[in-house]
Amino acid sequence: MRAQGVMFAAGLIGLASVVGVAGCGSSSPPGGYPKAGPVAGPAGAGSFTFGVATAAAQIEEDNVHSNWWIWSERTDDGGLGKGKAFVGDAVKGYEKALTDVDLIEAMHLDAYRFNPSWARIEPEEGVFDEAALAHYDALIDKLVASGIKPMLTVHHFANPVWVDDPRDPGCSAGPSATNRCGWNGPDADRIIADLAAYAGKLAARYGDRVDEWATVNEPINYLVASYGVGFFPPGKGLLFTDFPAFVGVMRNFIRAHVAIYEAIKANDTVDADGDGVAAAVGFTLNVADWVPANDGKPSTDPVDVAATDRVIYVYHHLFVDSLRAGAFDADLDMEPEEPHPDWKDKLDWLGVQYYFRAGVTGHGPILLPGIDGLPCVAGIVPPGSGPCLPPEDPTHWIPEMAYEYYEPGLYTVLDDFGKRWPDLPLTVTESGVATEVGARRAEHIVRSLEQIDRARAEGVDVRGYYHWSLMDNFEWAEGFGPRFGLYSVDRDTYARTPTEGATVLGEIAGAREITAAQHETYGGLGPMTPEPGEPAAGAAP
Repeated sequence: MRAQGVMFAAGLIGLASVVGVAGCGSSSPPGGYPKAGPVAGPAGAGSFTFGVATAAAQIEEDNVHSNWWIWSERTDDGGLGKGKAFVGDAVKGYEKALTDVDLIEAMHLDAYRFNPSWARIEPEEGVFDEAALAHYDALIDKLVASGIKPMLTVHHFANPVWVDDPRDPGCSAGPSATNRCGWNGPDADRIIADLAAYAGKLAARYGDRVDEWATVNEPINYLVASYGVGFFPPGKGLLFTDFPAFVGVMRNFIRAHVAIYEAIKANDTVDADGDGVAAAVGFTLNVADWVPANDGKPSTDPVDVAATDRVIYVYHHLFVDSLRAGAFDADLDMEPEEPHPDWKDKLDWLGVQYYFRAGVTGHGPILLPGIDGLPCVAGIVPPGSGPCLPPEDPTHWIPEMAYEYYEPGLYTVLDDFGKRWPDLPLTVTESGVATEVGARRAEHIVRSLEQIDRARAEGVDVRGYYHWSLMDNFEWAEGFGPRFGLYSVDRDTYARTPTEGATVLGEIAGAREITAAQHETYGGLGPMTPEPGEPAAGAAP
């Protein structure tokens, strides 16, 4: 996060629960969880995959050609010194890739979602590193030998430096082989072609063992953070200075998805799992439970309700609707006016990545262009004002990320998607919690699964749950403070230690059921185990 979870403008403050939600979820779906199946297509209908996810830029060491290396390296060493920490060795996920497969196998999981590093494989434009390609070959081979299904993400929040060098965000010398000037630059078409060629190389090389592909990860979060407000590399702030250019970046990223989709379909021609589909291609979408709020309180004001609807449209619906209809809504008025017939139906499945609930207002001195609304933004809107509310139950507050985990919000999003796109298979490709408390992570897992079960029981085609993340990692601008890992990582020795979350998820995946005891201990909608130093349930927020 997605995710995992990177939030709008590097961290949204959560909104409190003010409306009671019926039902706490059952201890397990009737008959338990079915076996894993394909992420798309009729052969996967009714199946359920238990998985885990990572991203290369967050776990791999010495990724010197990545824009995140330059961005986060301290200025004394020649970098830009951005964010709370230098990625550096991360958690040595490259060196330990094969032994980390053992951690997945120990939890009885069906699948692993990861991304080969574009920066490592193509450190210079058009130059591919055979040793890096072979490294991911070996990882995929071990996954397959261990009975673990690989799902590959092509682009996950990171680029090679040559795509858009963060040391020169204005691209003062113009496009070149060492700086193509990014998704808003004059060489955007070339970047799209380069990314498609890279995706085609992955598909041709790994397609005999890989059938499930994600093109891009959390496009709205990525684009807002990197090109909208400049908290991620390349550090461009187009959202308020050049909104038409930002809309152009969104259009280009949809074009990139389509180009990757077509490249994978053309180059992955081997049906590895025998379901009749050689390549199932989707993307993963950041979602939240957006709720109207104003002046630090829940709101029924039509202005706030309308602003919330627009945020939901842009965050949740715009990219998917563009691909389903083959049209783009450039003015964000919910009526697409640009026909793009080559985009139509270039989406086999959709990944859903849920972490929090947050408020939205349509009032105030600062409103997002094109949306005329403002989500609760940490560091910009003070808690308890505008769209930001303190949590009703302080035990659901995630202090490292400054938002509220709200269990039924995942059901709300899945239910909406199931009704809007009933023929589009869904998988929860990320959901997790930053915590120092193992029981808290186990609570998050059981409660998230219960909300997925609730949606599935109502006929929504949800085919799996991938926890974020396999291990503690580099949480982008937040550095190493937030710990999302099922396995905690000692950053002196890089030893991996299973948390209570790993134990409980492993038990559920192994037995393919949530027991009554697990539901009683971890499930439902009540208070969570408090974070150290945080108030217990019932304390004043």
